Amino acid sequence: MTRKEIIEHKLRALNPHFLEVNDISASHAGHLGNPNDDGQTHFEIKISSDALNSGTKIEQHRAINNLLKKEFINGLHALSITIVKK
Repeated sequence: MTRKEIIEHKLRALNPHFLEVNDISASHAGHLGNPNDDGQTHFEIKISSDALNSGTKIEQHRAINNLLKKEFINGLHALSITIVKK
């Protein structure tokens, strides 16, 4: 399973109405976290979920980061998060 698929699978716990996960690692080749362009290290997500509607932006991001904690330990370096209002 690719890291993109793992991220999508883990974020399904939030029962999203909309979820888009994009691997943007190639645009960060040579940067910190992807110096050799050899991994799926940088992602952007766009998500809409009732589970995220009541929290502050920090709480929303924290909920997502907690779901992806293992991925950060295993090489995920950067995550851009956009919460899309329903």
